Amino acid sequence: MSYILNIETATKNCSVALAKEGKTILCKEIAEEGYSHAERLHVFIEEIIKEAGIELKDLVAIAVSQGPGSYTGLRIGVSAAKGLCYALNIPLIAVDTLKTLASQVTETDGLIVPMIDARRMEVYSAIFSSTLEKEREILAEIITENSFEEVPEKLYFVGDCNEKCKTVLKKDNFVFLDAIKYPSANEMSALSFDKYKKSDTVDIAYFEPYYLKDFLTTTPKKK
Repeated sequence: MSYILNIETATKNCSVALAKEGKTILCKEIAEEGYSHAERLHVFIEEIIKEAGIELKDLVAIAVSQGPGSYTGLRIGVSAAKGLCYALNIPLIAVDTLKTLASQVTETDGLIVPMIDARRMEVYSAIFSSTLEKEREILAEIITENSFEEVPEKLYFVGDCNEKCKTVLKKDNFVFLDAIKYPSANEMSALSFDKYKKSDTVDIAYFEPYYLKDFLTTTPKKK
């Protein structure tokens, strides 16, 4: 059996899921303002392994959220994942955080825009098709009233910055799915198993989370 442990810590949501053959069998997570990842992560891992009735040696890989997202959150998740991979001598799989977030949208007649809050009007975002093909690469950008105006399709926005973005993104083809707020290890299960089957892994020693630091903004049109 291919058991993969999935770790998602890129946002306020500290999330761990155990998957078998790409399907989640157990998931524990909590989203708190104080970022309790350092205290919660290893507890969740221990509890899930115990409740599943397996041992760490039964894992075939560890999957971790690669970012973008919180610097501290990503470091905690990646450090834990690397430590387990070294100890167990198993591969490390890196999963796109925004793709994990976008995969929570199960039905859509348009494109999916997952966004992770950075600060003020700054976000990390990408655009995916309904089949999770990346239509636009990940950007660190400042949201203005002109953002996404070049996209004619209906756009479904998900993430933890919907509320602030609603104040400026008001076009008729914009839809905000407020129930989908944080990426979760639950949705990582299928994504990480697909990578595992393709041997799409990363170098444990040299892998670093995907940080975005420069923010782009669009120039308002002249009236």
